[in-house]
Amino acid sequence: MLIRELSLAKTRVRTVPETVTLEEALELLEEYGYRCVPILDETGTIYRGNIYRMHIYKHKSEGKDMSLPVTHLLKNATKYVHTYSSFFSIFFMIKDLPYITVLDDNNHFYGILTHSALINLLQQSWKLDTGSYVLTIAAAGERGDLANIAKAVNRYSDIMSCITLDVEEGPIKRAIMTLEPDATKEDVDKISNLLDRRGYGVIQVEDLRANH
Repeated sequence: MLIRELSLAKTRVRTVPETVTLEEALELLEEYGYRCVPILDETGTIYRGNIYRMHIYKHKSEGKDMSLPVTHLLKNATKYVHTYSSFFSIFFMIKDLPYITVLDDNNHFYGILTHSALINLLQQSWKLDTGSYVLTIAAAGERGDLANIAKAVNRYSDIMSCITLDVEEGPIKRAIMTLEPDATKEDVDKISNLLDRRGYGVIQVEDLRANH
């Protein structure tokens, strides 16, 4: 359901029908101001792929036939997710795309999920607009580390969000925690000292309020 809620619905998405020519598609792309849009079948329900303005330009610059159907240059025909797909599957699909196409339960075109929607979600999840401090805490990656770190932090502040990161270059794990709005610099110092005594290290402190 999360994918459905984050997606830009079909009625708000610019598309081109598979019946148009490359010349007509280019005119539409230039009018929309987009670098690419989805191609749909004649009924407007089946996703065929994406058409990119750059590919049409290249085709035209090489003196090739612009009266060919837009499907001649379609890309990303298999790049899509469903409204019921796992949220994490998006990250593997969207990495090299301007957006990921979303299909409904009937495999019909539902809409698109953009990079900006994902970034906004992460920003909300990390409470960057409402939190006070963000602590980056290093641990050795032992079992129970996250629970121990959270317990120590909770002695002085509620945790509004938490994300863990692995760094490929070494065994050190990082936990990034956003503290409640009322947390103070004194609370951060107490948390840092306590974590240090317990074998963890606060390697970075960011004051979110300093950015506003």
